Amino acid sequence: MPRAQGNVPSRRRKNKLLKLARGYYGGRSKLIRTAKDSVMKALQYAYRDRRARKRDFRRLWIIRINAAVRQYGLSYSTFMKKLKSSNIEINRKMLAELAVNNPDAFKKIVDSVAV
Repeated sequence: MPRAQGNVPSRRRKNKLLKLARGYYGGRSKLIRTAKDSVMKALQYAYRDRRARKRDFRRLWIIRINAAVRQYGLSYSTFMKKLKSSNIEINRKMLAELAVNNPDAFKKIVDSVAV
């Protein structure tokens, strides 16, 4: 009786791997072993950078809020402390959005806090 080699599952596995490696340069998209290494590393980078993106956006929002608040003679930290003490609960993303796209509304928030 001939030995069964399991061609279909292994070929599917390899094709799935090569599909993930499509667009890579040279042997990284054609050779199984190199493609596997490249795909594994790419997936690690993707996992890491999904978390880093959240940190990057938070830093961007803080920079924008700080720049907008400095126009009114406050620093970011004092502004955030006064927001908290006056029980205004608005997140940094929305504050940065207001500072960029709706400066009038942002000024009202700063005025309500500064009093």
